[in-house]
Amino acid sequence: MAVSHPAILQHAFLDEMYRDSYFPDALVDKGKDILLRLCDSIELEKPRDLEALYAITHAATDEFNALAEAFYEHDSEIETAARECIAGEFAFIASTYGFDADIEEMIATRDW
Repeated sequence: MAVSHPAILQHAFLDEMYRDSYFPDALVDKGKDILLRLCDSIELEKPRDLEALYAITHAATDEFNALAEAFYEHDSEIETAARECIAGEFAFIASTYGFDADIEEMIATRDW
């Protein structure tokens, strides 16, 4: 299944990170892919409540945890600006799909 929500399709994910040369575009692309897979999972699984949504967002957060190592290998890291940008994208996604979710709970499994 491909993402179909118009607001998601029009959104410039991780734009702040793309505009900062500290973050390698190829790795930001991978982060964008994680977010799009998150959207795809929400559309496919149609979580009925926050608990179900959090399970999906935790899986996406775990993917960002794995990606963090690649940032280190390229003399970059998921630091404060990146954390805020990524968390903001999770909040945007939740809101777009009609959830009033707690951002910290959405990314509770993060280690970045």
